[in-house]
Amino acid sequence: MSVQDRTTVQELRTTAGLTVLITGLFQEALNNEGLDEYADFFESGGDSLTAFQITGRLQEAVGAEVAVALVFAYPTPAELAEIVAEELTEVPAGVAHE
Repeated sequence: MSVQDRTTVQELRTTAGLTVLITGLFQEALNNEGLDEYADFFESGGDSLTAFQITGRLQEAVGAEVAVALVFAYPTPAELAEIVAEELTEVPAGVAHE
């Protein structure tokens, strides 16, 4: 079962639900199940390719565009979830954010 399958669509519109999802995406992409919501992307071995993998999966899950630069600007799952949740409240569900 993927991280996405464990998180409902409604939960993906909340910071808490996004934090769970993004933490799982970090764990999968960085191949480290020990990472938590405060794990720093860079300190955990993240690079630009991994950032694209994370944002690609995140975009699929939330149905909106997530800029890869956000991973660099908000390098922990908790920080990234907060900013993505804010952006999603500005964009109706299912509408791509540009």
